[in-house]
Amino acid sequence: NFFEAAKAPVHFEESQVSAIQGPGGKWVIPPYAKESMDKNKRGLKGPLKMPIAAGHPSMNLLLRKTFDLYANVHPCVSIEGYKTPYADVDIVTIRENTEGEYRGIEHLIVDGVVQSIKLITEDASKHIADFALEYARNNQRNKVTAVHKANIMRMSDGLFLRKCREAAENCKDIKFNEMYLDTVLLTICRRR
Repeated sequence: NFFEAAKAPVHFEESQVSAIQGPGGKWVIPPYAKESMDKNKRGLKGPLKMPIAAGHPSMNLLLRKTFDLYANVHPCVSIEGYKTPYADVDIVTIRENTEGEYRGIEHLIVDGVVQSIKLITEDASKHIADFALEYARNNQRNKVTAVHKANIMRMSDGLFLRKCREAAENCKDIKFNEMYLDTVLLTICRRR
C-alpha cells in the first residue's frame, strides 16, 4: 500500500457497490456504501462493470444522483517533453453531470421506438454556472465559455444559457462568452 509505505495516515474503508432495489422499486446503492461516504466525506471510485440493458440504471449515474456529483471537471494540459497533435493546451471542461442526457430518463413508446428525455432545470443550470465561474476565479483562469446547442434545443439549452448569463453578470472579473457545441468541435479540429 502506497500510503503505508509513505507512513501517511490514510486508511481506506472499502465498499462494494451494486444497484439494489429499495422501497417502491427505486434503484439505490446499498445503505452501507452511502453511510460510508456520508461519514468519510471522500471516495475513490474504481471502474464499475455495467452490463448494457441490464435492467437497472448505470452505477455511475446512480452515484452521481445519490451524492449530487453535479460537476464533472476535466483539466487538459500539455506536458512538456510529450509530443502531441496539439501544443500548449491548457483548458478545463466542466460538464453538468446529473441532468440533460445524463439524467437517464428513457422509455419504450412502442416496439422499435425509444424516447430519451433531456431534463434541464433552472437550479442545476445556475449551480453549474456558478461552479464554473468560481472554479475559474479560484484557479487563476480569466475566461469561461458556455457551450450549448440553444440554436436547436431552444428551450432546454436556452434555459441553461440564460442561467449562465445571469451568473456571469455577478462575476465581472471573469470574461464570459458563449459558443455552439458544433463550433467548439470544429475549432478544435481545425487547430491541429
